[in-house]
Amino acid sequence: MQIGIARTSTIEQVAGLEAQVRQLTEYGCEQIYQEQVSSVGDRVQLEAALNSLREGDKLVCTKLDRLARSVKHLGEVVDRLNKKGASLVILDMGGASVDTSSPTGKLILNVMSSVAQFEREMMLERQREGIAKAKAEGKYRGRQPTARAKTDSVKALIDQKIPKAQIAKDLGISRASLYRIISDLNKGA
Repeated sequence: MQIGIARTSTIEQVAGLEAQVRQLTEYGCEQIYQEQVSSVGDRVQLEAALNSLREGDKLVCTKLDRLARSVKHLGEVVDRLNKKGASLVILDMGGASVDTSSPTGKLILNVMSSVAQFEREMMLERQREGIAKAKAEGKYRGRQPTARAKTDSVKALIDQKIPKAQIAKDLGISRASLYRIISDLNKGA
C-alpha cells in the first residue's frame, strides 16, 4: 500500500497542500494524511501515517522538506520505516524521484540528505561571519528583547499584588523573563 503525507507550514498555504494531495493521488497513494503545521510543531498526521504502515508499504511525500525538519529527523523517520519493513518515496528530489526500497534509492537519499546538511551548515557559518562583521562595524544589535518591553505592565501588576504566575500568563512571558524584569526593577529601586 502507498500512503501519502502532505504538509504545509501554515493554513494560508491551501493551494500548496492541494497540489501535494493531487501529486500523491496521481502517484497512486491509496491513503493520504494531510497537515498544516510547522515542521517543528507536533506532527500528528505524520505520526498517524507512520503508525499505519505495514511491511511492504511505502510512505510517499512530494518533497523532502515536506517530510522531515532536519537530517536527524529524516534518519529517525527512515529508521522507523526500516523497522516496519516499509520504504520511503520522495517524488521530487532535485527533479527525480527517489524510492528507498532499492539500494540505489537508499544511497541517493543518504547522499542528498548529507548535501542538504552540508548546505545548512555552510549557511549558518556565513550567517555567523556576517553577524561578527556587523558587530565589529557596530551595526548589529541582535534580537530586541520582547519581555522587557512589558516592564511597565509588570510593575503595575506587581503593585496590584497579582500573583507572579498570573502576571507571566497574562502578559504572555516566561516566568524566567518575569523574574529578570523584577530583578531589574529592584536594582533600579
